[in-house]
Amino acid sequence: MSTPLAERIANIGAGERKKRLVFGVFALLVGAVIAGLLIAVDSPPFWRLPLLLVFYAGALGVFQSLDKT
Repeated sequence: MSTPLAERIANIGAGERKKRLVFGVFALLVGAVIAGLLIAVDSPPFWRLPLLLVFYAGALGVFQSLDKT
């Protein structure tokens, strides 16, 4: 059973949301820089695969911050 958006209550404080947002944005930027470098040196796609974890962690931090969870 889902509760309407207006009735949801955040389960983390503003400080923790800010930490998650900063971590998420930082992880996304680091992932983008590393991906750019790997593409610039024409590395094999296999070496770019671990960047999925970096982008996943960054997206997770941003989405958790915005959803207040």
